[in-house]
Amino acid sequence: MSARLDIERANGRVLKIVRESVDRGLTVEIEGLGAFRPDDRGGYLFEPQNRPRVFVAYAAEDLKQARRLCASLEQSGCAPWLDKDKLLPGQNWPRALERAIENADAFIACFSPRSTAKRGQFQCELRYALDCARQLPLDHLFVIPVRLEPCSVPRRIADQVQYVDLFPDWDRGLKRVLRAVRRSVSLTTGSPH
Repeated sequence: MSARLDIERANGRVLKIVRESVDRGLTVEIEGLGAFRPDDRGGYLFEPQNRPRVFVAYAAEDLKQARRLCASLEQSGCAPWLDKDKLLPGQNWPRALERAIENADAFIACFSPRSTAKRGQFQCELRYALDCARQLPLDHLFVIPVRLEPCSVPRRIADQVQYVDLFPDWDRGLKRVLRAVRRSVSLTTGSPH
């Protein structure tokens, strides 16, 4: 019973913070849920998060191109998840990354000569996404490999999954990525997106 009281108190504190923030005219966004905003009549408006959630994995050296991709995804109606923008100070980042991958509608792996050659977080995220994809039906789209520039895609992926190039024509490549994301969402929800 004590744990339940603690949860109820925590929920009450969160509700109070959201209400006070919206009363001050602020928008409160809760990742994966939606946003609370003040409405015109002094009340509250809730806008559910219904944009496709896209995790973007990249090597640190490719951050500029990953941000460009995220901006393009956002302009096209997606909700990209980029660690540099979403992780908070003090947050348990390994668990936050896993949760973001698990909750994503699609996982975009940004390949470059740098990401394919080095050890590190990109490789961990990619392996975790491949593990998550294993739990999905075989025809489901989840991991979307994207080449930022000429490079080899790991054989394990290239042998089974089609990749898209964002060079030399960024817009053409982006359209293919967006089609894949929308297809992934429609397979997940059963309705066209």
